[in-house]
Amino acid sequence: MIQLIIGEKGKGKTKILLDRANAEIKNASGNFVYLDKSSQHMYELNNKVRLIDVTTFPVRGYDAFIGFICGIISQDHDLEQMYLDSFLKLSGLEGQDLKPALSLLEQIGKKYEVTFVISISVTRDQIPESMREWIIAEL
Repeated sequence: MIQLIIGEKGKGKTKILLDRANAEIKNASGNFVYLDKSSQHMYELNNKVRLIDVTTFPVRGYDAFIGFICGIISQDHDLEQMYLDSFLKLSGLEGQDLKPALSLLEQIGKKYEVTFVISISVTRDQIPESMREWIIAEL
């Protein structure tokens, strides 16, 4: 499953993502992973949520990013939710079409029963119409 938090840069998407992870982990039966571009939010997350600073790994480009996500899923069979902050920057998709990436993440999520909660610095009209139903917060 895919859930999107969208809005322009600086509007508060990260705060919503952090709050959601902290609220959801309280009732979780599985593990949570939070991918970010730094470890800045380490102390804002519940200690049961694993924070990974993607920039400390040699992940360059969309294909490597998807491989990185699949690697995390493959080593954690109890993974329930994955939070992706600064999605465009982490995935190398800035200025590119989001539809193939979001479609692939949806397939991965369904196959491995992982929910992806993603913050993206875009507006509603930049999200493909068929995927707008995934928007859970818009700033």
